[in-house]
Amino acid sequence: FDVEKEGQVEIIGWLYQYYDEEAKNDAVGQPKSHKYDPQELAAATQLFTPDWIVKYMVDNSLGKLWIHAQMARHPKSTEAALADHFGWSYYMADAEQNVETNHLISVADKPLADLAPQDIRLLDPSMGSGHILVYAFDVFMKIYLDEGYGKRDAAREIVQHNLSGLDIDHRAQQLAYFALMMKLRQFDRNALTDSIVPRVFRIPATTDFPKDNWESLIEDFSSEQKGTATHLMTAFNYGDQFGSLIDTTKIGADSLRSLAERLALNKYNQMYFKVAQVLEVMVHVAILLSEKQDIIVTNPPYLGSARLNKQFSDFVKSNYPSAKVDLFAMFLEKMTGSLKPGGYSALVTMQSWMFLSSFEKLRIELLDKYALSNLMHMENGVMGIAFGTAVSIFRNVKAPAFVGTYHQMKFPDVKEGAPAKLPVPGNRYNRTNQANFEEIPGSPIAYWASQQLIDDFRVGTPLGNLVDARHGVTTGDNNMFIRQWFEVSIDQCNFHANNSRVALESGSKWFPYNKGGAFRKWYGNYDYVVNWYNDGHEMQTYRRKDGKVHSITPSKEFYFREAITWSDVTSGLFAARYRESGSIHDVTGMSAFGKTGRTDLFQLLGLLNSKVTNYVFKIVNPTIHLQIGNFSTLPVLNGQDVQPIVLQNVNLTRIDWDASETSWAFKTQPVLLGIAEHKAFAQHKIHKWLEGARAKWGKFRDKIRQRFYSVPKLCQISELGGL
Repeated sequence: FDVEKEGQVEIIGWLYQYYDEEAKNDAVGQPKSHKYDPQELAAATQLFTPDWIVKYMVDNSLGKLWIHAQMARHPKSTEAALADHFGWSYYMADAEQNVETNHLISVADKPLADLAPQDIRLLDPSMGSGHILVYAFDVFMKIYLDEGYGKRDAAREIVQHNLSGLDIDHRAQQLAYFALMMKLRQFDRNALTDSIVPRVFRIPATTDFPKDNWESLIEDFSSEQKGTATHLMTAFNYGDQFGSLIDTTKIGADSLRSLAERLALNKYNQMYFKVAQVLEVMVHVAILLSEKQDIIVTNPPYLGSARLNKQFSDFVKSNYPSAKVDLFAMFLEKMTGSLKPGGYSALVTMQSWMFLSSFEKLRIELLDKYALSNLMHMENGVMGIAFGTAVSIFRNVKAPAFVGTYHQMKFPDVKEGAPAKLPVPGNRYNRTNQANFEEIPGSPIAYWASQQLIDDFRVGTPLGNLVDARHGVTTGDNNMFIRQWFEVSIDQCNFHANNSRVALESGSKWFPYNKGGAFRKWYGNYDYVVNWYNDGHEMQTYRRKDGKVHSITPSKEFYFREAITWSDVTSGLFAARYRESGSIHDVTGMSAFGKTGRTDLFQLLGLLNSKVTNYVFKIVNPTIHLQIGNFSTLPVLNGQDVQPIVLQNVNLTRIDWDASETSWAFKTQPVLLGIAEHKAFAQHKIHKWLEGARAKWGKFRDKIRQRFYSVPKLCQISELGGL
């Protein structure tokens, strides 16, 4: 470990991530129904942030705040020149703004003219091993030195006043403490002997000590201090789980400081020294969580709410209704809301908050309250994980028409290491007004959308007004109720029921089942049948081992109708198909049913299979799951009649599908039909077979007649002669 050498702080982070690897794999490997305990929660959500991403986050939050302060003092200075002066290579200057937005920004910047370095408060609320804090130390050092401070004094100020960090993992807190102390020791030889303590804390829980010890400790406290301590005990009941999401603003900063001063006097029974230590940490954490911060930078935990236990689940539903889907979204909401006016938050999260309908309310609230200053959109693999992520940098300024800076990072850009500079040419770099996102249904952060396309959303007819797009059946047990069509008796199949009444009256058991399937345009993927005997009675009453019925059969009025269908998972290009009447659709075989008849379906099918639609769908939802809501937002404009072309495409792909033995409409191999000699030979063989069949039938008929006529009573039946 050498603090003088570039990249040394990363060693701590990587070591910690791999130290936790076994515990993380055990936690992640649990069944999806498993709820995490505090130890599993800490292990499962550990994720190291690459150094260049940390630099981008801190440069464009702490660096940007300080540069705005410099421009407030020296109006003639420019962002680019100041960033170059400080050596912040990943800094991205703000775009040009309109007059109204410039006024809002200038009002926010005015107090910064008097901002001193020691006044800035930066918090990492999920600090891990302290990587972000260590780089922030370096940025602060440049700021202090530029203001004329000596290195030793600057280092002490940074550790004692500027930086704070929180985490639920005790080992993470120890490593962050160590990393900051090493940075301090780099500039101050007396750092380890002068009782300087970095403000990095492991968030405690009330369960860390017996309740009796707690009550005995506070016996001689004042009534106000007792009340504050009791509020803390309640707030931190599950502190090792809820972590920085705990709300301590209602306790009151003055009350917390009064309790901190009382604890600092050490006037309590020494038997309860450890309890007092925990309480003291609790007070410091509560103060940090109740105060507004200038800068909040973090890589929060990513974890869906399905993994949270009952206490945690009830907590997030009550406190974060707009962000309850995932922990990262809760951090995005809380931490951006914990900024001082004009402050910056920088969080690296999953990209899903930008597009999915489950985050729509959160998106709208964030865009309404804050200016989205920067967004770096990273595709799969950029952070070393198999899903897309995004760095979102918000400023606590209400500027509805703010023009933010947006760009994309692709895996090849970082395959050989960190990018040399940002943005990378050709990677969706754009500066766009965040008000444009409201014009697109669902308000996705579609920063690369052109103004013309945004206008189309405004004037076009939503596809949902022309079709009924519906989810389909969830059988509850696919192995029980679904088969490939050739696995069951053909006599029990009905491929042509065009409504539920016909299906019920037919007495058939197996009906075509649309499960979406592989990429295929126009027609095809007729692979499966489903047990829908007696209108699906068996499926709808079938109970699994837990005694519950798991099947879901929505939108029954649409079963067996013709439709446009697409697959739930669209990892490549979007592909839509015409589905003939006679099928029931699955939850993954998304389907849209015409409101005005079959003709419109073919016209819309042509639009859906165009490059334009694929481009639009990648805007409204670039993830692999295209949902019903995304599908229904497609703007439909008046255009030329493409039905003849679509019908031709459907017929050609139908012939292609039926040319395989896996189609229930298969007749013979097309290649054989194309050979003239084979046609003649086949006709000759059929003719000979028919002659033989007629001869055999004649002999069989004669035998039947002889047997019937040998019975006297049957001979009296006049109709027998015609048999």
